Amino acid sequence: MPAFPIAKLVGIVVKQMGKPLANFAKERAKSNHFFRTYICMPPAQFYHWCEVRMKMYVMNIGRTGENSTIPKLNEQAAIELGSSLLGEGVIFAIAVGALAYEYGRQKSNEKSKEKAEQDFLTDLEAKVNELVITNERLETKMRELTRLVHYYDYAKLNKIKNTKKVSEIQSEFTSVWCY
Repeated sequence: MPAFPIAKLVGIVVKQMGKPLANFAKERAKSNHFFRTYICMPPAQFYHWCEVRMKMYVMNIGRTGENSTIPKLNEQAAIELGSSLLGEGVIFAIAVGALAYEYGRQKSNEKSKEKAEQDFLTDLEAKVNELVITNERLETKMRELTRLVHYYDYAKLNKIKNTKKVSEIQSEFTSVWCY
């Protein structure tokens, strides 16, 4: 079964969220002089100027440095274009915000995974060190017990009782074995 195209769905949702904002901007530009004059129309006039200059450059008109004047858009067209630009800008801002949020979330998940792995490795290293120390202790006790067994056998065979009593050897044996 193919994967659900979540990216397309998110794109459609973002566009649909931007349309009401563009319509709001159009209505606001019609009723509010400040919004129309300072927010909607300047980006529209600049976009129109850039578009016409680019078309003139592509058609090889006005390349010689002649400063031909480009007529400004009428107020209604500027309001339409400005509100469309504003709507597209909002859509772009929402998309960038969603991407930034997702990037931060992924980074956070990655950091938590790395921390969990690092904690696991640290715990594993501590356990290995503990096992090494325990192993060294046991090897030391084994050598001591081997020495005591050989000494006990030697004392028994040769009946050497003057250097150490058998009871002392047995007490050493039990003290080493029971830690």
